[in-house]
Amino acid sequence: MSLGIGLVGLGAIARAQHLPALEQVEDVHLAALASRNATLPDLPCYPDIDALLAAEPDVTAISLCTPPQGRFDQAMAVLRAGRHLMLEKPPGATLSEVEALREEAARRGLTLFASWHSRAAAGVDPARDWLTGKTLRTVVIDWREDVRKWHPGQQWIWQAGGLGVFDPGINALSILTAVLADPARLISADLQVPEGRETPIAARLEMRAADAAITAHFDWRESGDELWRMRLETEEGGATLDQGGARFAIDGQVQPIAESSEYARLYERFRDLVARGERDADFTPLRLVADAFLNGRMHQVAPFIEAPHG
Repeated sequence: MSLGIGLVGLGAIARAQHLPALEQVEDVHLAALASRNATLPDLPCYPDIDALLAAEPDVTAISLCTPPQGRFDQAMAVLRAGRHLMLEKPPGATLSEVEALREEAARRGLTLFASWHSRAAAGVDPARDWLTGKTLRTVVIDWREDVRKWHPGQQWIWQAGGLGVFDPGINALSILTAVLADPARLISADLQVPEGRETPIAARLEMRAADAAITAHFDWRESGDELWRMRLETEEGGATLDQGGARFAIDGQVQPIAESSEYARLYERFRDLVARGERDADFTPLRLVADAFLNGRMHQVAPFIEAPHG
């Protein structure tokens, strides 16, 4: 039987990734939508999650694609209505919120899936397998993109809880925590916050995992092509995850790996978790971001101007 999904939020990420993925995955289909400002043809559409839950008792699984601020109440409403829940990254605005959701889902015997789409990139599993048994020495992460391209006009990312540059940076941290054999811990962080904004536009993190030194550079001011790269150096050689984890190279040699849709893999995972009555709620990447805000040095930088220069 196909799992009917209620999709909440129809912003850029839902249109670009969730809708195509739902069409690709077997035994999963889009059954209803909740959105304040958008509808889809030939689909039951509701103005908010409460209306969807009340009108669609047969929709047993919900995918939340709304900004992290305010998502907690929506997520808790889903669980209290007895529905399974998939969360777009980041899973919430605070660790307190996501831990409460995990406890509620466990208490009710419901599936909670905190999805990290970059972990589903084609090169991540091969990178983890390659690292197995090796002595890791250094990791260098460069994650740079143009915020104007990826979040045009979106003010929530600059507000408290919106994460700022950690919105893409958490993708790198989700890959890092997936491939490492040892847990990463934050040593220091430097956060650059534009004048008049509440979240950083750039960040530098220093971390360690066992004896390995890890440096991460996140920047939203890149004017050229995106740079989403992670360099892994071990005593036995080096490897690189590039293109957000889609390409994996060992000592400069690109490895042949099958292309895959990250979001299709997420919905396959959600479908299987629901079928087995299991949960997958790893909040480790969010914990590292929280540590950066807790322990980081804040520096004010020039105001961010939405329109490109020139």
